[in-house]
Amino acid sequence: MTDRFSSGSIVSYPYLWRWQQDERRENAEKDRPVCLAITVRDPEREITHLVILPISGTPPYQGQVALEIPLLEIRRAGLSMFKRGRITVGEYNYDIAERSYYFEPNQKPRGSSARASWKRSGVRSARCSPQDKAA
Repeated sequence: MTDRFSSGSIVSYPYLWRWQQDERRENAEKDRPVCLAITVRDPEREITHLVILPISGTPPYQGQVALEIPLLEIRRAGLSMFKRGRITVGEYNYDIAERSYYFEPNQKPRGSSARASWKRSGVRSARCSPQDKAA
């Protein structure tokens, strides 16, 4: 894996939501923007571990925990298709970059998540209330 995919990179990935896993699905419906929350290189085994968080423009459903992305970060990360964006932090996908059937190592990152900017912008956790439940 190249060094261009560091923790915080925003890329495309066919994220499999927990509810899809609960339905025994093996494949996601579509590629979506995701944040590579953690990338850890294992030089001994020559693999890169990926912890992948989904990004969505839809409000979280009841019980789901998400962080709202500041507008500056939405633009910086190449996510202008969202009026408001959220990174879901209550679930994740795990993959190994060099062995993945789903991760495209030749893609160019859309952008990156700058944690310092989030802190300055007052990022807050968004727990959804029952009236916010997605349809």
